[in-house]
Amino acid sequence: MDTNILLESGTNELEILEFKVANNHYGINVAKIREILLYQPVTPLPNSHPCVEGIFMPRDTMISVINLRRCLNITEPAETDGLFIITNFNKLNTAFHVDEVLGIHRVSWENIIKPDATISADDSAVSTGVVKLDDKLVVILDFEKIVSDINPETGLKVSDMDNYEERDRSSSPILIAEDSPLLSKLICECLRKAGYTNLIVNMNGQEAWDKLCEMNERGTVLDDVHCIITDIEMPLMDGHRLTKLVKENDVMKKIPVVIFSSLINEEIRLKGESLGADAQLTKPEIGKLVSAIDGLIEKYEANRK
Repeated sequence: MDTNILLESGTNELEILEFKVANNHYGINVAKIREILLYQPVTPLPNSHPCVEGIFMPRDTMISVINLRRCLNITEPAETDGLFIITNFNKLNTAFHVDEVLGIHRVSWENIIKPDATISADDSAVSTGVVKLDDKLVVILDFEKIVSDINPETGLKVSDMDNYEERDRSSSPILIAEDSPLLSKLICECLRKAGYTNLIVNMNGQEAWDKLCEMNERGTVLDDVHCIITDIEMPLMDGHRLTKLVKENDVMKKIPVVIFSSLINEEIRLKGESLGADAQLTKPEIGKLVSAIDGLIEKYEANRK
């Protein structure tokens, strides 16, 4: 199946690969997918996590295989060997073993519903959203969380900030757009460790854009926000669309935008550059985030004087 479908940058759309595990329909952002392979025998690893089937080596590259049935606590046996969805995010290649791949759908982030707290607790959710496709609900899984739950070393580590020089940076307000409550909390914790205590936190790009527009109407946006940090994958409005809107605005375009996402690869980086992003970092690079912000804010504030 061809997953190399290119979207125009900043349209607030994404392509979702729909697949099945048991009788349940799930989705994954096509931007995370390298390829899809028929099932291949894997080599089990001793003392590995229960959700890890083992490893295999397509084209001399060793890849870990995660069994989604086990992750989702589905105990009934599979009727077919299934397929491997090979993903790449946070600079890591991982194979997810699924039962069946159904197709690709182009959808708007506006149509993706964030599960509420009654369905998904902040620290235990494995879903980032739900979308209605062909009269059925498709659950978009949080693959980053699945991987980081299995191996916490692959996720965002606040400990990377332990040796960072702390100084008073409270005079430089930062606006954050991040839909994951856990990641938002960790990002804020890292920034506060470095002295950035004036933080404006938003749950998605639309919420962030609405606040920026309010500030712009008051004529204070350049004083109220000295830097924007945005994820890419977010309900209602994604980070690419937010970046495009900011950089097309005659006033706001002066504000530096940092895209901070697990999706950053060569193709995504080119999209970000075309939209005017001032820096782009993957989420394991939290240690570099403050350094990048320091440089951008210093330049921004110098140009405003």
